[in-house]
Amino acid sequence: MGQLRTRFVRLPARSENTSFTDEHITAKFVNRGTAVVVDNGKYIVTPTIEEYEFQMSPRLDHLNTKNGLQTPNYIGSLLCASTFRLGVDSTTGKDIHGYLCRPDGEGYDPLQGPRLRPPAPGRSIHGPARKALPSIYYPDFIAANQEARADNVIPGQDKQAHLEHIRADIRKLKQDNELDRVIVFWTANTERFADIIPGVNDTADNLLNAIKTSHEEVSPSTIFAVAAILEGEPFVNGAPQNTFVPGAIELAEREKSFIGGDDLKSGQTKLKSVLAEFLVNAGIKPLFSIASYNHLGNNDGHNLSAERQFRSKEISKSSVVVDMVAANRLLFKAPELNEKGAAKDKGEHPDHVVVIKYVPAVGDFKRAIDEYFSEIFCGGRSVINIFNECEDSLLATPLILDLSILAELLTRVKYRKVGEPEFKPLHSVLSLLSYMLKAPLVKPGTEVINSLNRQRTLLRHS
Repeated sequence: MGQLRTRFVRLPARSENTSFTDEHITAKFVNRGTAVVVDNGKYIVTPTIEEYEFQMSPRLDHLNTKNGLQTPNYIGSLLCASTFRLGVDSTTGKDIHGYLCRPDGEGYDPLQGPRLRPPAPGRSIHGPARKALPSIYYPDFIAANQEARADNVIPGQDKQAHLEHIRADIRKLKQDNELDRVIVFWTANTERFADIIPGVNDTADNLLNAIKTSHEEVSPSTIFAVAAILEGEPFVNGAPQNTFVPGAIELAEREKSFIGGDDLKSGQTKLKSVLAEFLVNAGIKPLFSIASYNHLGNNDGHNLSAERQFRSKEISKSSVVVDMVAANRLLFKAPELNEKGAAKDKGEHPDHVVVIKYVPAVGDFKRAIDEYFSEIFCGGRSVINIFNECEDSLLATPLILDLSILAELLTRVKYRKVGEPEFKPLHSVLSLLSYMLKAPLVKPGTEVINSLNRQRTLLRHS
């Protein structure tokens, strides 16, 4: 396993709203929006203006990369292989595009932001392989077909002891490698959904007590999340299960630790979020079916061949069109409300079907077939069929890189409203990571955004 260092360079911005010191980069920001009041079916729209200051520390940090034979080119990474519009060249009138992060050497031009610094000349990016640390294995959460692979586990069934073991491993890794920050990232098998049980995992204190008593409904991924939270290190869930039970989210908020998830959005779901948004925004109504069929032959597919683990993935993939439908009530009837204002039904929405089959012969080359059956003008029908073949792991790996870099970066960002005395950290739930995730975790009480365009815009403007 090799290491890359992430260096965030200063942008020579000529603006009265940006200032630089050796300790911080500080920027002023004006958030212009609208507040809407619905009064007897009429919309009263009022412009709003909020002024903020953001502050970031420009220190160095570390990022591990996967050992392999090929030199990475980072294609598929939002941060390292895409650009964004900076503005217009005052001389030529042409658009100027910059990038967020580049992995190609020490020198930099004024438009660059973060950069991955490669190893010194003559040294390979691929260092010696490191022995994997033991993990925890609770058979009830993982498909039975995975038991033979569980050959490097922490012994026993004491979940409190497991928590302390993982916490100690995080501290040792940080100390031995002289790291300022460790990102804990779950890329292990998909677990079944954990039941949310009052008195067990519904609050932070109940969850901690459930771990002490080794309650059966505490999953391995939740143990890792709690360990990271208590060590003050970011935790990102790259799988679809509900790692962040309510108690885990409350604990992160209480400890002011950072969490993000769920489930890497790499191929089929990313395309679906774009196409579904296109249809709805064009006034076309995805009607009876958005049907998604997948078959894959890697170990992820093997694990997902079990019903309870598949259900976690089905929930994650099915949620991707919810906010697009809610955004257009001209096409889709809203839920009917009772006298107390609560929804009596789910309202009108497409029939979204997800099928995943394990086919060993295809290996890591996942095949995905999508059908979009829509209503068009005067009761007409439109059917779009898409066949997508991709190397699943090679699409996912750049997302792990992006999520790790962004999670680390956001730990160094603070903000305050103009007039407030102190800067404060961002909310513990890092919703800005949503672009790379199928089922984005958001701050309790706020709505999920699945629109890929809106997610990228939020990142670009942040």
